[in-house]
Amino acid sequence: MLKVLLAGAVIMGVLVGWIMVQQMAREFARRHPEFGPYQEKRGCGGNCSCSGGSSCKR
Repeated sequence: MLKVLLAGAVIMGVLVGWIMVQQMAREFARRHPEFGPYQEKRGCGGNCSCSGGSSCKR
């Protein structure tokens, strides 16, 4: 039972950490407009059969 609770806590910690990293990146982009706008990674992430520059069909 302890392992299940620990695994859940680790997963939640990683998710919260990733949200914090995204917020920090957005804030950095807001404070430093000379580097361009913050661009979030969108799309399939390379796990589909996209070829070259074509976009994924969802």
